Amino acid sequence: MNKGYYLLPVLAITVAACGGGGENQRAKDSTKLVSLKKEVAELEAKLKLGDTAKVEKQKNITVATVNDTTFNHYIDVQGSVDARENVNVSTRSQGGVITAIFVKEGQHVSQGQTLAQVDDRLAQASIAELKTRLQLAEITYKKQANLWEQKIGSEIQYLNAKNGYEALQKSLAVAQEQSASNKIISPINGTVDAVIAKVGDVAAPGQPSFRVVNSNNLKVVANIAESFAAKVRTGDPVVISFPDINKEINTRIGFAAQLIDPISRTIKVEVPLPADRDLRPNMIAQIKIVDYTAKNAIVVPVNVIQYSLGKPYVMVVKNEGGKQVAKRAMIEMGRTYNDLAEVKSGLTAGDQIVTTGYQGLNENDFVKL
Repeated sequence: MNKGYYLLPVLAITVAACGGGGENQRAKDSTKLVSLKKEVAELEAKLKLGDTAKVEKQKNITVATVNDTTFNHYIDVQGSVDARENVNVSTRSQGGVITAIFVKEGQHVSQGQTLAQVDDRLAQASIAELKTRLQLAEITYKKQANLWEQKIGSEIQYLNAKNGYEALQKSLAVAQEQSASNKIISPINGTVDAVIAKVGDVAAPGQPSFRVVNSNNLKVVANIAESFAAKVRTGDPVVISFPDINKEINTRIGFAAQLIDPISRTIKVEVPLPADRDLRPNMIAQIKIVDYTAKNAIVVPVNVIQYSLGKPYVMVVKNEGGKQVAKRAMIEMGRTYNDLAEVKSGLTAGDQIVTTGYQGLNENDFVKL
């Protein structure tokens, strides 16, 4: 209460003390009473101005009501999209000149489909010769078999004919297999991502002629630092974001290696992805692995936390006598992630924290929301 208000009872006592005496005394008392009333009026005016000034000193702020929520802390890692089936296709033969290419980039192909033909004229000539010899061997064998059934001729003649016929059958099968190896064949279902070879190029084993990618079987691959290895397990929930296409996926770790790479001191993590036309191999992916979760937690923006003698606090607003007053709430902080902090004590659900205008705000300052 302002000390000026004590003047009113003092004035009453003074007036009461002025009673009695003669006419001259009463005239003096009357003059004195008028003077005192004037002083009181002046003091009341000053007090009124003081209250108005105090109202004018209210600070404009913005508040936010805190509520119970779930707080997650993440391990942030950068990875990239990889295709589980990303194959460089080359010839299976001993090599040769490419005589025809049957596909183009972007074309969908099936497992076993022929992508290109390697020159196999020698193989075809060998097959033709073997087929001719096989026809003669078959006739000879059948005749010898017929004679042997009639007990005509020797058994050795029959066995030689049979052996010659079966040997040519095997030789023809080998020749046909060799001829088939001159076809460059896709080993998977997918899309031709690159046609590396050209007609006239010499194909050789192990030298890529095509690249085929199955975009329906993608994964994100990343390396996790050794310090987090104990916190990462197969099946843990993760959030995968792709900044270039503004997309986010909630999924789980498909594989977390047990072996730590001795050079990089990391473990390999793989996260399978659903089929998505927007995703491409080698696309950058941000991986957030949940390593801590607190349910029914109080969470505040990090920037509203201030410190006094090394102890954290936030400014809150309380209603006192119908007026909004700023108060300091000392808090105990938990973990922080990005721009949010977990508050373990000092705040309860429903409290109003000051989010703007908290700088320079003091305890018991009047505020205006």
